[in-house]
Amino acid sequence: MRIDPSGYPFVFGALVPAVILAAAGFGVWSVPLFVLAAFFLFFFRDPERAIRAGEDLVLSPADGRVLVAGAADPRIAPPGLWQQVSIFLSPMDVHVNRVPATGRVIKVEHLPGKFLPAYHHDAPGNERTEIWLDAKGRTVVFRQVVGMLARRIVCRVTEGQEVTAGDRFGVMKFGSRMDVFVPSDATLRVREGDAVKAGDTVLAELRPYVR
Repeated sequence: MRIDPSGYPFVFGALVPAVILAAAGFGVWSVPLFVLAAFFLFFFRDPERAIRAGEDLVLSPADGRVLVAGAADPRIAPPGLWQQVSIFLSPMDVHVNRVPATGRVIKVEHLPGKFLPAYHHDAPGNERTEIWLDAKGRTVVFRQVVGMLARRIVCRVTEGQEVTAGDRFGVMKFGSRMDVFVPSDATLRVREGDAVKAGDTVLAELRPYVR
């Protein structure tokens, strides 16, 4: 199975000393490191996905469970009227993130913040990367939010880049959260408690853009 490149330092950081210890005759001491390497391989796995098609669809950018689905909290939402879907990623979920809609990236911003648990109600104020996307005239905003364990965000999209729904764009290292904001007239297709998969689950349906 493919793993995300950002996982290589973690995998080899555990695997190399494990091999050295095993070769030196310290097999018992190498076992925890082999287990750790196996966990990192599992955590950074990047399975292929059959991407759901539909130009008006907003797909889940992450695997996990829906924490919030409804009117956006004005204290944490971007300026304007939005609906919000927030997804909690446990350490057992795939952490490779995918673009939720086809369009052009119009802004990428890294914002400092706290390191509260990703499921905490104040977690949207954690350190995060915010991406604004022009989805053929409709704006979609999504945030990679760190948690108590996830303190590193990898974002591989840049302002002005054309992207397609389901494209891989980054990874959040260990437990974390994804917040997605869609226009207030979009139709949400998930509810709180739903399990979602990146690139496969439809979070919302956008109204057709009228010029």
